Amino acid sequence: MVTLRSVVLGVGSHLPARILTNAELAGQVDTSDEWIVQRTGIHQRHIAGEGETTSDLAFHAAEKALAHAGVAATDIDLIILATSTPDRTFPASATAVQMRLGITHGVAFDLQAVCSGFIFALTTADKFLRSGSHKRALVIGAETFSRILDWEDRTTCVLFGDGAGAIVLEAQEQPDGIAGRGILTTHLRSDGRHTSKLYVDGGPSLTGTVGHLRMEGREVFKHAVGMITDVMTDAYAATGTSSADLDWFVPHQANKRIIDASADKLKIDRDKVVITVDRHGNTSAASIPLALDVAVKDGRIQKGHLVMLEAMGGGFTWGSALLRW
Repeated sequence: MVTLRSVVLGVGSHLPARILTNAELAGQVDTSDEWIVQRTGIHQRHIAGEGETTSDLAFHAAEKALAHAGVAATDIDLIILATSTPDRTFPASATAVQMRLGITHGVAFDLQAVCSGFIFALTTADKFLRSGSHKRALVIGAETFSRILDWEDRTTCVLFGDGAGAIVLEAQEQPDGIAGRGILTTHLRSDGRHTSKLYVDGGPSLTGTVGHLRMEGREVFKHAVGMITDVMTDAYAATGTSSADLDWFVPHQANKRIIDASADKLKIDRDKVVITVDRHGNTSAASIPLALDVAVKDGRIQKGHLVMLEAMGGGFTWGSALLRW
């Protein structure tokens, strides 16, 4: 038996040139390298330069993903860009990427689910490809969170960074069951009751301004581990797998303490966890594809490996995706 699956052909990422270290931040707000590292695991983050936009980062990541996949831009008929920091209110930043890639067919749109955005975009692309309506997709996570930070709020400005990551997916017939390559299962959740715990205090309809990110860090941490492990358990149940079957766990890179606690709760060996939060900070929707690119390019993730992805973001939103690389 065969089934139509969304198979990853290639990955790519792009980071702004400017690196902002904890030591530099300590000179701007009341914090220290020791305080930041102890609570988050973050040592540095990349910050977009003047005039460097979310679509710029997304475009460069997409180019690299296409090159890695060996796929021409004109072979792409679906682009989904996960972001909470688009260039403009409209049009979608995905259309700017589409234009710069020279694509004049298919469909391109943005998707907003904050830090869970890449998982939501991956799930959406999977539905398109498995339906047979589209053949190849670019799924991108890109953010310039530095533009919505309050740089006087030491509880938030130390956490986030800018960057982009992308993957190329293709609809392929694969053997049925967990041995076949591609996305095996995805699970998404949302609960708007938690909005006040992580949000931006502005917007076109609400204030007519962009606003700044606001977060109740302890509340987010308190909910994160349970929500993350919930959707991962759902993925195991849907596929008859367990943590022991995983080759790699690639979580949203928000906070190393959350990542470690989630891995420990599900009995995932920490040697199987891909960590990039120390170098990138929390890049929201970009964090998972950035981490994937690092782990693929350094040889850890290889064809045939079973990989678990998960994320949680404002809203709250959260989700998981289990795939055979």
